[in-house]
Amino acid sequence: MKGDTEILIITGMSGAGRSTVAHSLEDLGWYVVDNMPPALLGNLIDLVAGSVKKVAVVIDIRGRAFFGDLTKSLSDLAEQGIARKILFVDAADDALVRRFESTRRPHPLQGSDRILDGIAKERDRLRDVRDSADLIIDSSALNIHQLEKKIADYFHEDSDTDLRVNLLSFGYKYGIPVDADLVVDCRFISNPHWVPELRPLSGLDKPVSDAVLNNDNVQEFLDRYQALFETMATGFIAERRKYLTLAIGCTGGKHRSVAVTVELGKRLAKCEKLLKYKIEAQALHRDLGREI
Repeated sequence: MKGDTEILIITGMSGAGRSTVAHSLEDLGWYVVDNMPPALLGNLIDLVAGSVKKVAVVIDIRGRAFFGDLTKSLSDLAEQGIARKILFVDAADDALVRRFESTRRPHPLQGSDRILDGIAKERDRLRDVRDSADLIIDSSALNIHQLEKKIADYFHEDSDTDLRVNLLSFGYKYGIPVDADLVVDCRFISNPHWVPELRPLSGLDKPVSDAVLNNDNVQEFLDRYQALFETMATGFIAERRKYLTLAIGCTGGKHRSVAVTVELGKRLAKCEKLLKYKIEAQALHRDLGREI
């Protein structure tokens, strides 16, 4: 039966790690088809129906003119009642430029222009698909092994999990995470960086955590943010979205955002309004240790 087959569309920016994602899913038992024209999606599903449970299809701008058929092909699946999800692999422009330069390969849309021009063209073509994605993964700060682990964490067998939540601290000076569903700014909190005895420590250390959490208005901020998360999580679960990334930022991603991220993780683990759901939450610190 077609409805018994799980369909995942893998797309995203060239150089962001689509091939790594595809290989990781193969290792997890998915049947993966790379660089297939979107118009053939229906034929593929007819072919594997009843024999393959998990199918991932990599579709991207390498398909050239065929890529324009993706929106129509996805609409056709919806009309047939076939559920599908979209995984979009993204990365910051500077990370993509470094990767293309290190491999000495041109961007597929670069032509006689610069790499950045090719990236800009691709972002424009992918904007609508990215907006409709069920999961966006930012590989900017990940090596191949870290990206493989992230895919394994997302797609390991655990069918009764209602929502997987990433609480991600970051530093604004390194850029906002491109895969964030919600971004919250902690720069209103007094900065421990300017306290000599706290500067070398991080938000994982109790003296810094205490200094951050005891600031004026921080507890009210946490209460309000927790309530916002409860509303978002309930809505995400109702819409059958399995992944939610909450990005918490401060200037450098070392003190305030780290302490707030850890505290929010503790609060969400005891959130009474969400106890009827199975929610997996993990705290990640993108820029901790990055400061020079």
